[in-house]
Amino acid sequence: MSRRPLLVLGGGIGGLAAALAFARKGVAVRVFEQGAEFREIGAGIQLGPNVYRMFEALGLTGAIEGYSVHPDNLVMMDAITGEEVIRIPVGSPVFTERFGGYPYGVIHRGDLHQVLLQACRAEKNVELNVLKQGEHCEDLGDRVVLHLEGGRREEGSALVGADGLWSRVRAQMLGDGRPRVSGHIAYRAVLQRAEVPDDLWQNNVVLWAGPKTHLVHYPLRRGELYNLVAVFHSDRYEEGWDVYGDPEELRGKFAHERPEVRRLLEKINVWKMWVLCDREPIRHYSKGRVTLLGDAAHPMLQYLAQGANMAIEDAVVMAAYAELARWDFEQAFRWYEDERYLRNARVQTTARYYGDIYHAAGVVREVRNWFLAPGPGADPNVNPGFEGIAWLYDGIRVPTQPPPR
Repeated sequence: MSRRPLLVLGGGIGGLAAALAFARKGVAVRVFEQGAEFREIGAGIQLGPNVYRMFEALGLTGAIEGYSVHPDNLVMMDAITGEEVIRIPVGSPVFTERFGGYPYGVIHRGDLHQVLLQACRAEKNVELNVLKQGEHCEDLGDRVVLHLEGGRREEGSALVGADGLWSRVRAQMLGDGRPRVSGHIAYRAVLQRAEVPDDLWQNNVVLWAGPKTHLVHYPLRRGELYNLVAVFHSDRYEEGWDVYGDPEELRGKFAHERPEVRRLLEKINVWKMWVLCDREPIRHYSKGRVTLLGDAAHPMLQYLAQGANMAIEDAVVMAAYAELARWDFEQAFRWYEDERYLRNARVQTTARYYGDIYHAAGVVREVRNWFLAPGPGADPNVNPGFEGIAWLYDGIRVPTQPPPR
C-alpha cells in the first residue's frame, strides 16, 4: 500500500462516506472541505433499503437509527381531487422481509452528515481540513498533486472528486460545461411538531402531485420535526442551495390545490429554495488516479430520493475495489466505474421520468392515476407494489472479488 494518503476533495455526505470506507480498510485519508466547517445544507432525505445495506457495511446502522424515522407508508395523493393514487406500506414486515431485512427510513440531512462526520473523527486514519478550496489537480503517474487556493500543494496516492454539482475536478477532467437546469424549483422548510395541526401530521411520506407542482411532507428526528418540500416549475432561479425564496410566488403556484396542501404551506413564512439540476449520464468517471463520486459524477433530480444513497453506494464499492486491486488505484477506479455507471444512469434517467409523472396535468394526470391505482379490492399485503422499484431497493452487494475479465 502506498504511504501517501488518499485525497478526498469535498466534505459532504459522499466525501465523508468515501473517507470512512477507505479508513476502515487501513488507508490514510485527507479530506479537504472548502467551507469553514463540515456541515450539510438542507432538510430531510429518504433512505431506501439499498442504503441500509451500505450502513451495515460501514458499521453505521446503530448510529443512523438514533436519528431516523421509519414511516408507515409512501403515499401519493392527487393534489387536485384529493384522491389517494397509491400507497406502499414500507413500514410493514412484508416490505422489510422482501428487501432482505432492511427497512425504509427518513432522516435530517444534517443528522446523516453528523453520523458520518463523527465516525470519521473517530478514525485515526482520517484527517479533516476546512477552508481548503481545490483549484486543479495533476496526475503524475505514481501520485497525484492537488493544488489548493492560495498556492498550497497536497500529494496523495489518488484523488476522489466529491466536490458536488459544480465539481472543479469534473470540469478539469471532462470539460463538459455547466449542469442542466431542469426548470424546477424546490422550496424546503422544517416545522416543529407543535406547529403541525394534528389532522395534517402523519407518520408517512406523503406526496401531493399537482399540475407542474408537488408537495412532500414527512416527520424527522424521531417525530420532533416535520419536513416539507414544495416543487414547482419556474423560470426564476438563483444558483445555490441556501437561498431564501418568495413565499408569495410559492403559494401562488399551489393556489388551486387541495386545502390540506395550502394549509401546510401557510404554516411557513421563511423558505429556503434551490434549483433542481442534473446532467446527462456518462460512461467514465475516472482518469488515471483521479475519479469522481456522487453529484460530481452523476447529479440527479430528487424524484427518486436517491442522491445521497447513490453517493454512499459509490463510496463503498470504490473502497472495496481498491482493496481487491491491492491499492492499484487506476485499476480500482476502472472497476468502480464499470460497476456503477449503469445503475447511476438508470437512477438519473428514471428520476427525470418520475418528475414528469408527479407533475402531470389534464388527461395525462388521469392516466397516471389510473395506471398507478392498485385496483378495486387490492390487498397491499398480497400485492404491495414493491416489485416495480425492486431494481433499486434490492441494492447492491459489496464486491468481494475482482470483476470477471
